[in-house]
Amino acid sequence: MKYLIPIFLFLLIPLSGCTEQPIPEKSNPFEGLWKLQIMEQKNPETGLWQEWRDGMQGYILYDATNTMALHLTMKGYENTDLRFPNFIDTIPEEALKHLTKSYVYLAKYTVNEQEGYVEHARISHSNPGDWNKVVRRKYTFKGDTLILQPYESENANLKLTWVRSTQ
Repeated sequence: MKYLIPIFLFLLIPLSGCTEQPIPEKSNPFEGLWKLQIMEQKNPETGLWQEWRDGMQGYILYDATNTMALHLTMKGYENTDLRFPNFIDTIPEEALKHLTKSYVYLAKYTVNEQEGYVEHARISHSNPGDWNKVVRRKYTFKGDTLILQPYESENANLKLTWVRSTQ
């Protein structure tokens, strides 16, 4: 009988959840879907950040194979009565103007943790002049928030704040 209690405890402890669990390896903090919270531009006169134009919306997706996709649009882009066919050359001018409010690209990405940037080697782009270009983004993580700032001079005054999305 005196051996039954230790044996019982020995069997009970693993069932109680007190066993040591392996610590999962650190995952890629970029990986996942991010929703644009705000896109800001630095005012050159005041140095203050203010919302860019009338606001933007969109998503950025980083996957585990170092491929990423970005889609940005003006706020309310989807709220239009415009309907037009794809892949034909008879799209009305109004629809063509609306399409210019959508910005899309796909890229392979690499992260330089030492320098604090993520590099997007673009594979395709909604602007043909930006195909195969490589761009860098300074990055900062604050919990479930990712802040990206372009390195290239023509966009260096922009800041995009993303929140991890559950969609």
